[in-house]
Amino acid sequence: MSGVWVFKNGVMRLNDGGGSSSDQQSGGRKKVLVHLPTGEVISSYKSLEKILIELGWERYYGDIELFQFHKRSSIDLISLPKDFSKFTSVYMYDIVVKNPNVFHVRSS
Repeated sequence: MSGVWVFKNGVMRLNDGGGSSSDQQSGGRKKVLVHLPTGEVISSYKSLEKILIELGWERYYGDIELFQFHKRSSIDLISLPKDFSKFTSVYMYDIVVKNPNVFHVRSS
């Protein structure tokens, strides 16, 4: 079983990343990941990778189906779908949790 754990309304659940159920539950509004220090809305993996590398994350090439980053100083691993169009709020919140005070998820 794989996926991302999501904490919402006091309940922890496993989201397997199939679709954008968390986006649909929020009224259908699309979510965006915002880099707080610059106010930049992350619109590609290229811009996200640049920021994560500056924060000490390194690309991990263990799975060709995923775009992954890890930090040597922790056990954390960020796993994202290769296709940026499948980058839903579930993945965004995973990044926010692993990088507190650096990123924020908001409705577009």
